[in-house]
Amino acid sequence: MGAFIWIPIIIFLGLLLLSFVFIVKQQTAAIIETFGRYSSIRQSGLQFKIPFVQRIAGRLSLKIQQLDVLIETKTLDDVFVRIKVSVQYRVIQEKVYDAFYKLDYPHEQITSYVFDVVRAEVPKMKLDDVFVKKDDIALAVKAELNDAMSDYGFDIIKTLVTDIDPDAQVKAAMNRINASEREKIAAQFEGDAARILIVEKAKAEAESKRLQGQGIADQRREIARGLEESVEVLNKVGINSQEASALIVVTQHYDTLQSIGEETNTNLILLPNSPQAGSDMLNNMVASFTASNMIGESMKKTNVKKDENKK
Repeated sequence: MGAFIWIPIIIFLGLLLLSFVFIVKQQTAAIIETFGRYSSIRQSGLQFKIPFVQRIAGRLSLKIQQLDVLIETKTLDDVFVRIKVSVQYRVIQEKVYDAFYKLDYPHEQITSYVFDVVRAEVPKMKLDDVFVKKDDIALAVKAELNDAMSDYGFDIIKTLVTDIDPDAQVKAAMNRINASEREKIAAQFEGDAARILIVEKAKAEAESKRLQGQGIADQRREIARGLEESVEVLNKVGINSQEASALIVVTQHYDTLQSIGEETNTNLILLPNSPQAGSDMLNNMVASFTASNMIGESMKKTNVKKDENKK
């Protein structure tokens, strides 16, 4: 029976002992009050306090914290835009008292300053400038917050403009403008490519025609040289020039017929194939050359008479 009496006493003494000690975590500060009045600030580790006299009024984290603030405002060109600003801050270890007692709601205080700065800066800029100068907005917010919050024990580490979101219709219009610009550039490149292709094709065709003409000229030159040599050879064996020309024409005539006959896919062509046909062709050519020479001589005489009459 006596043992059971001591159990409540032991439990009471244990609870009393536990009320003397408390633990503060790393990167945390505990504020101790004595009879409701500030007494001390305890850092991380095992700490002691007087039960029923002293109490832990609160704990503040000394880690870097982040507050995301979403603001809707209007730009200089009357475009409504939503801007997200991320504020990274921490409690200054030497100013834990100010951070705990001077501000009840630090988040609301920081948010108010962010709203004030952003709505003062963004209406001075056009929408495109907001994207380009977002770092300037972030620096302005940081400068304003540092001036205001340092007195309350808060250090602003960094501010970031993490999102700029215009109205959906404005974004669609911006995308259309960008797409049109890119299509225009693509069309210019395609036009340049087509022009270069046409020029190069024309150059290639001109070169082909030049080489083709040169080949035809070389071919005719060689044919003439061959005919000249053939006539010389025939003259050496007693055949005069007219007979030699007739023989050459007849030979080429039959060579042509043979060449046409060897082509299996050649369309039907009707040509004279008698030996007399070659002679007739030669006579016609000679007559044509003679008539052409006569006409030329007549034109020369006519021009000479005109020149004498003018004198």
